[in-house]
Amino acid sequence: MKKILIFFVVFSVLITAYSCKNREKESEDGKAVSLTEAVDSLDKDTSYAFGMAFASELKDLELAFDYTEFTQGFKDSLAKDSETRLSEETAMQKVGNAYSVALQARTETLKKKEAEFLEQNGKKDAIAITASGLQYEVVKEGDGAKPLADSTVKVNYEGKLMDGTIFDSSYARGEPIEFPLNGVIKGWTEGLQLMSVGSTYIFYIPSNLAYGESGSGRNIPPYSPLTFKVELLEVK
Repeated sequence: MKKILIFFVVFSVLITAYSCKNREKESEDGKAVSLTEAVDSLDKDTSYAFGMAFASELKDLELAFDYTEFTQGFKDSLAKDSETRLSEETAMQKVGNAYSVALQARTETLKKKEAEFLEQNGKKDAIAITASGLQYEVVKEGDGAKPLADSTVKVNYEGKLMDGTIFDSSYARGEPIEFPLNGVIKGWTEGLQLMSVGSTYIFYIPSNLAYGESGSGRNIPPYSPLTFKVELLEVK
């Protein structure tokens, strides 16, 4: 809910700023450009871009809009001499209610998918599961030193979502990464301590040991179990 309210505030500020700027402009005959004229003067791609920007914040919620009413509400809110059918307070309440219901439905769906993924993956013979719920598979066992919780390590890795989408990879960048184990997600802190230098493991990290209900940016949705192939190169 907080995210959508912030978006509406920012969007309103942008519209207001744009409107004020264009009110100050003058047409070729010296007459001031009205708000409606300014909006009408947007080229097709810019108008389309505004639609994309709005939709990008709502896409994951799969809201089924009545686009006729959506467009009318948008036009009425922008038009200088038009009254909106709903008060601003009523409109925000309706938006908030719809958003909350859609968000709850999406949350339940994501939780169910995560639970099913981890349950099925955990049944595989090669998978070991720790007390925290971290799942891992030994691809190659090394014979070097093991890191501690506050060690700095050097690794190569590839991270995937549960649908197989790669969201990050040091292999793709062509360069290993170094980091302190006490500065990363819990699944990494725990998992890397199981490894010896020279090992390659695959970790299946539940969302509560990763980015939880918030996710991380646009690449990692909320309640995402993460799969990491990790090669431990060095303990600093």
